[in-house]
Amino acid sequence: MSNLRSGLVTGVALLSTGLLAGAFGYGVVNVAATFDVVPLDVRLTFHTALMQRNGVVMQTAMALAAVSSAALAFLNRGRTRQLAGIAAVLVVTSFLVTRFGNVPINGRIKVWAVTSAPADHAAILDRWETYNVIRTVAALTAFVLIIVASRLDRVH
Repeated sequence: MSNLRSGLVTGVALLSTGLLAGAFGYGVVNVAATFDVVPLDVRLTFHTALMQRNGVVMQTAMALAAVSSAALAFLNRGRTRQLAGIAAVLVVTSFLVTRFGNVPINGRIKVWAVTSAPADHAAILDRWETYNVIRTVAALTAFVLIIVASRLDRVH
């Protein structure tokens, strides 16, 4: 039963951290890069629509990744526990960066989409992109750590 439970938790941790890293990675490589080459009004309109759809999906992925990584740490010991614990902290970091970095800027972008962007909009959008890269690196690192932890778990 313990191996079954550990295997299930490992699978959920791999899936959820992989989905989170993949979604953020796709966003950095494709969506944010596209934002830089389209007119500002197109970016603001698309960004607003995307954030409305992303909210529930990304929050669910972050919660599942954090809980499953923490559970994996709890169920194991030694190096596997450390790696899974660090992964959980990194997922929480991606959540905090999103919540206190990207989300407030998303709120401003939503207003700009129906009014107009302020003179300093480029600096604010650059800050959004910086937060986006930080949360992506945190999520990707968490995923890699869960992969390594899952391989260590199989050895022991």
